[in-house]
Parts: sequence; structure tokens; C-alpha cells
Amino acid sequence: MELKLINEQGLSSATVQASDALFGREYNEALVHQVVVAYQANARSGNRSQLTRTEVKHTTKKPWRQKGTGRARAGSSSSPLWRGGGRAFPNSPDENFSQKVNRKMYRAGMAAILSQLAREERLVVIDGFAVEAPKTKLLVQKLKGMGLESALVITDNLDENLLLSSRNLHDVLVLGVQETDPVSLIRFPKVIVTKAAIAKMEEMWQ
Repeated sequence: MELKLINEQGLSSATVQASDALFGREYNEALVHQVVVAYQANARSGNRSQLTRTEVKHTTKKPWRQKGTGRARAGSSSSPLWRGGGRAFPNSPDENFSQKVNRKMYRAGMAAILSQLAREERLVVIDGFAVEAPKTKLLVQKLKGMGLESALVITDNLDENLLLSSRNLHDVLVLGVQETDPVSLIRFPKVIVTKAAIAKMEEMWQ
């Protein structure tokens, strides 16, 4: 599999040979969906909470007498049937949303995403990606010079200058190979990968 190698001006200068197992796999939509949903589910903190009828702060007085009013019987205003009452089956803060994905499935899902990005020419390779100082302006100028406004940059080693320069940019994300996730790969219109990161990806996900 050949990937497009670009220069500092964003022009294609050559091609890079990459593994067919990682960048030439068929797109499996069901598997990619499962991997993405599991990743998002595992990121949930599970801190939502609702009150039961015993936890709601209501008076325990009977709202009205049992008979003679013509209305239905009511014993407590904290009933789940009442507005402002407790929930019958409340969400608890210790709820576990995590989903298990086998390592083999996760690797296959990542390979399917990378292969599709390569087919759509949304994934490009660059020799190296760095900025001289930790300044957002320098990174913006570098990306504009390559004809990009929004991109995911994947490097083999996280450069501190690059990381600090990208923190204020909503449309730019810098990740190391180990921190790369399926949601970020799908989210950005362009993915820039350094040459050294390609070799690392082949070691990890092949």
C-alpha cells in the first residue's frame, strides 16, 4: 500500500510504502461502529443520579382524606406518579457503562478506519512535524502553508512545543500513536501522520 508523502507546502512529493494489513483493509462498517460506540461508552463517567421517593424532600402528610372528595386516593406527594415526586427506577451514580472490545477487534477496527482514510485521501504522511517555539501562531501559519485549517496530527513522540501550540486550537489536535483513538480519526477531515509514526502504528495495530 502506497501513502501520499507531502512536503511543508502541502504538495505531494513522493509516496511511502505501508502495510496492506493496516492501510489496505476492507471497510467493515459494523465493526467500526461497535469500536466507536464502545470507546465513547468507556469514556462516560457515570455520575448521573436521580432521587427515589424516599429521598425526595416532601411532606409525609396525606394530601387529602381517603374518602368523600371524589378524587383518586393519594397517600404521599412523593409518589412517582406525581409531578416533583421520586423516580420509580432512578439512575444511580455507580452505573457502569463500559463495553468490552477484544484486542483483535479493536485492532481490526482501527485498521479499517485508517484504510478508509487512505482510500478517501484524507490521510497523508509527512517526514516530520514540529514548531520552533510553543506559539499557537506558528502552528496556524504552518498548517495554512500546507493548505489546512482543521487536522489531526499523529507523531511518534509528543513534542512539547507542538503540544502547547495546539492547546488553544479547537480544530487541531496533536496526539502520539499510543493516544490515537477511533473517534479522533473519524472526526477530523485530514489526518497528518509522521513517517516514524507509521512504523509505530504497524507495530501496535497490525
